[in-house]
Amino acid sequence: MLGEPMHEPGSSLRPGVTSLPDAIATVLREAAAIAVMPRYRRLAVGEVEEKSPGDLVTIADQEAERIIAQGLKAIRPAARFIGEEACSRDPSLLDNLASGSAWIVDPIDGTGNYAAGRPPFALMAALIEDGETVASCILDPIEDRLAAAERNCGAWLDGARIAPASASPELRAMTGIVSDFSRPPAMVSRVAALAAQVAEAVPTRRCAGDEYPLVATGARHFALYWRTLVWDHAPGVLFLQEAGGVAARLDGRPYRAADATEAILLAQTPAIWEQVAEVLRG
Repeated sequence: MLGEPMHEPGSSLRPGVTSLPDAIATVLREAAAIAVMPRYRRLAVGEVEEKSPGDLVTIADQEAERIIAQGLKAIRPAARFIGEEACSRDPSLLDNLASGSAWIVDPIDGTGNYAAGRPPFALMAALIEDGETVASCILDPIEDRLAAAERNCGAWLDGARIAPASASPELRAMTGIVSDFSRPPAMVSRVAALAAQVAEAVPTRRCAGDEYPLVATGARHFALYWRTLVWDHAPGVLFLQEAGGVAARLDGRPYRAADATEAILLAQTPAIWEQVAEVLRG
C-alpha cells in the first residue's frame, strides 16, 4: 500500500538530508545509463557468455559492476565489495559475510531476460553490516522505478512511502510467485498443495528485483524461493521488511545474508506468511 509521497523521485528520502539510499540510487542510475540501457536489445555476438549451464553474463553486467563498485566505494570506502560477477571469479569474497560491512551488488538481476531483450531486469545494491542489510536500492531501468529502503526508516517506491497493509486476505484469495529453480524433490507435493489452495501461484520471472516490490505493495501476496544468493535477496528483504512484510525461512527463522542454501518465504503481512507457511510445512 502506497502512502503519501515523502519526496519527489530523485530527491532526498528525508528533506534536507542526502540519505544512504539516495547515494546508492545515484550510482545505480549512472550504471544503467552508461552500461546497461545503451546495450539493451543491442548486444553483439560475443557479448553474452555462459558462466555455467543456464547462467549468463553479458558485457553490460561486467561494465555495470565496475561502475557500481567505483561509486559505492566512494560512499563507504571501508566496506568490502561483493558483486555477483566478482564472486563468479573469486567465491572466497563471500566468506565472513556475517561480520563487518560489505556492499552487495547484482549489476543486472535477470540477466537471462536482459540478454533475450525482454523485461524484467533490475540493478540492485545493498549495504550489509554484520550480516544484516541496513540500506538498499532496486532500480528498474526501463521504467526508472526505484525501490529504496533504510533500516528503521522505511521503504519507498518512486518517492512514495509504502505503508504496511491493514488487512490480510484468506488463503483462497491469495496470489503468489513460486520458483521451481533448485526446488527440493521433497517439496513438490507441498507446493502442489499450496497451489491448489490459493487463487493463483505463478512461476518466477527470474528477477527478484521485480518480484520483491510486487509482494511489498500487495500486487502479489507471497513469493517462495529455494536458493537465496545474497545479491538476489539482501536488497529486497530490507525493502519488504521496511514495508511491513516478512521474509523468513520456512521454520520462521529470519533471513541472514550469509546463508544461501535454504528456502525463503516472502509475504506482504505476517498473517499471510503464517497461512502460507502452514501449508508448506504440511
